[in-house]
Amino acid sequence: MSVEGKVKEVAGYVKEELHEHGKSPESQKKAQEGRELRNEGRVEDGKAPKLNEPGTGDASK
Repeated sequence: MSVEGKVKEVAGYVKEELHEHGKSPESQKKAQEGRELRNEGRVEDGKAPKLNEPGTGDASK
């Protein structure tokens, strides 16, 4: 697990969480950018990427 991968995952998570409930197209775009950054960090650390849409929650809860 790399520090850079963890930082990307956390930064992407924060960006996604901040914008996932916005209704504007810009907000949804930022949430998707956060998801992509999060997935990039997850892949670098050998984890599977999150495949569901931002803001849909965790199905395991």
